[in-house]
Amino acid sequence: MTTTSRPALIALTALAPVSWGTTYAVTTQFLPPDRPLFTGLMRALPAGLVLLALARVLPRGAWWWKATVLGALNIGAFFPLLFLSAYRLPGGMAAVVGSVGPLIVVGLSAVLLGQRPTARSVLTGAVAAFGVSLVVLKAAGALDPVGVLAALASTASMSTGTVLTKRWGRPDGVGPLALTGWQLTAGGLLIAPVAFLVEGAPPALDGRAVGGYLYLALANTAIAYWLWFRGIGRLSATQVTLLGPLSPLTAAVVGWAALGQALTAVQVAGMALAFGATVFGQIGTRTPRVLVREVASRGNGVTQRREATLVTQRRRRSWPKTPAPVVASRSPRGRAVPAGVPCTAPPPADRRPTGSGRAAVAGSESTG
Repeated sequence: MTTTSRPALIALTALAPVSWGTTYAVTTQFLPPDRPLFTGLMRALPAGLVLLALARVLPRGAWWWKATVLGALNIGAFFPLLFLSAYRLPGGMAAVVGSVGPLIVVGLSAVLLGQRPTARSVLTGAVAAFGVSLVVLKAAGALDPVGVLAALASTASMSTGTVLTKRWGRPDGVGPLALTGWQLTAGGLLIAPVAFLVEGAPPALDGRAVGGYLYLALANTAIAYWLWFRGIGRLSATQVTLLGPLSPLTAAVVGWAALGQALTAVQVAGMALAFGATVFGQIGTRTPRVLVREVASRGNGVTQRREATLVTQRRRRSWPKTPAPVVASRSPRGRAVPAGVPCTAPPPADRRPTGSGRAAVAGSESTG
């Protein structure tokens, strides 16, 4: 199996939010209007079924409910809440609220992963959020409370799913392709009844709409989420989430290049600030080690599975507080030998006196 270098892994993972940044342009230019739930359904369910067909692996045991929970957090709840906030909030406010995701991940990592937050990660997340706000935030009237709550809920949902994906890892023998397929399928199945109840029957699709949905399902969702969950498995949760601001930055660049939207000097400065914070968040960050424990299940058939345990903090070398007691032993010659030092001296030979010495001994024995 080939090993991807850390810079290449970060670059491949970054392709996911870059791809998500094109969603707005594709939706407005190719897809039917006012169908956010149906669009979310068409993104998730076909992509999940394709990945399941490629992986040919289904969940087992506890992974049925784990995959459902992850699919609900990362897809099923995230997509509808994100679209709801985008429709009810003005001027890119949903993207601004979403940019605080790294800060939420830092807090959840401390609770669920035992990874203490650092000043570096908190400061980097705050700077990235500020840079995104300069790019997408526009002057507007009063904010809609429902839209703000939906934006916060969508950000918290995705952040929680990211941390839980890191905590639970993957079952033995299952790659990121299958794990992504499980989550997309579960999320799509959760969105389906909501989409049909709220928006009714599917709209008529022309060639442009079919092409747009194919792009969203394959490149924007199947491949992008596979790269995303693959990165979560090999990088820290904070590292991965700090790549999220690339999504609104990409949307701004696509809007300027393809849709003719103007960029002000403040927006350009915000882009530079957010991009710099994203890069800074990837430099010098230690990737947590992963330990694999063998767990044997008792029963008629003995099976083994591997459970990944995160080691999020550097292990400290433990020194004994008090020195071990030194027990001295005696060598064959009667000299003290420190504990732990083997007695390598040969056993004493049978030194029988010879000559006059033997006679002296015999004399002593006879007199006794």
